[in-house]
Amino acid sequence: MGGQGNTKSFSFSFGGNPGASGGNPFGGGFDLGDVFSNLFGGGSMGGSQHGGSAGSARSNTGTSSQHSGAAKIQDVTTQIFSKEISDQGITWLLLFYTPESKGQFVLESVMQDVVHSLDGALRAGKVNCDNEKSLCKKVGVSLGKSARLFIYSYTTTEKGSLHEYSGEHDAKSLKTFCQEHLPRFSKRVDIGQFSFPPNVLPNLPQVLLLSSKKDTPVMWRAISGIFRNRLIFYDAEVHDVSHPLLKSLGVKNLPALIGRTVNGEELLLKDGISVKDLRSGIRELKTLLESFEKKNKKLASNQANKKPSSQREENKVPLLTASNAEEICGEKTSVCILGVFGSTKAKGQLEAVLSEISQKTLIRGQNYNSGSALSYALLDKNKQSTFLSSFDKSGFKSSDKLLIAYKPRRGRYAVFNGEVTLEEAERFVGSVLNGDVQLSRTKQKPVLW
Repeated sequence: MGGQGNTKSFSFSFGGNPGASGGNPFGGGFDLGDVFSNLFGGGSMGGSQHGGSAGSARSNTGTSSQHSGAAKIQDVTTQIFSKEISDQGITWLLLFYTPESKGQFVLESVMQDVVHSLDGALRAGKVNCDNEKSLCKKVGVSLGKSARLFIYSYTTTEKGSLHEYSGEHDAKSLKTFCQEHLPRFSKRVDIGQFSFPPNVLPNLPQVLLLSSKKDTPVMWRAISGIFRNRLIFYDAEVHDVSHPLLKSLGVKNLPALIGRTVNGEELLLKDGISVKDLRSGIRELKTLLESFEKKNKKLASNQANKKPSSQREENKVPLLTASNAEEICGEKTSVCILGVFGSTKAKGQLEAVLSEISQKTLIRGQNYNSGSALSYALLDKNKQSTFLSSFDKSGFKSSDKLLIAYKPRRGRYAVFNGEVTLEEAERFVGSVLNGDVQLSRTKQKPVLW
């Protein structure tokens, strides 16, 4: 598994004794750490171009016939794209072609090599644009004489997007491109200074991977994409288990996985994690994280049941309607912060953020002490399009969630259309209150229905 052809092996070894849990599945004299070094390529993106299972340590120039069924390129239809690819958190290589396209078979062969080496972290599909015209049009891919290769990834946002590959048609170049586009939802931290943040929004469980890897492992990046809206991810480089946090949790072998529940309990999910290949490693991590997620849902449910109903109502951000508009967002209110949602999911996210901000006595950096002069509410964009058209003639049709800071007495407003995180929302509200935001005049007095 060492240097093959023109490559050198990685040094993934998680540290500790990789075989501590479950022993060495490859028999005596075989170092499981060597398997790890080829599995989780990624010290630098241009490192070893191999990876995958133990049987894949072969030349990059192998043909598709060499590869196992696990790395097959799937024919993608509109239905498959909708159910298995679109915003599912999994990275896909997608080849768009017609039967007349040039370069299709060369690209397919290169894809086979790369997907085989990253089996489990990456899947592959091909779209015949003659048969799937509507799909190709929907994703904005038009073909000339040549086939086009894209990666559907989550490098920059929580939603998947297509990025075209324009490099050389060889496995080494394409694999580097793919590794660069794997999800990056895990925050790299220094274990010497790290502690789990006590208050994160939305209130999600947190997980920390400890390994001896200098960069976030491919395995962890892939799994962070799948669970990107369900868990908050961290990873750290660790070479021994003497750190107080590790000692207190009973970590004896690396790699290890630590979790923080929604009620603040920190616990060891597993240490001495041992896997035979990338695919099985991702599968095992997925099982561990799903189990941890279920535990947290039960804890959250128990917490909600224990909380007095009066307190639950107190923390709830009201929905703005014609009947409560004057009280919440009328002339007596200096600034009304509206969380505008277009879906149930967006409503939940906005409510969590605004609920947290509304309970703070001081927004960072604000010089604003009038208390009740600031109000918070949610607004259903599907039911209040007329109200929203007073701010923007389109009624913000393209946005699923946004924030509007509205000053009823002055008839002026500002809009925040970025990713509505607690930090960004808090910054927006603070800047409006400090007068750091340029306000626009409403087209007419907004009216609720």
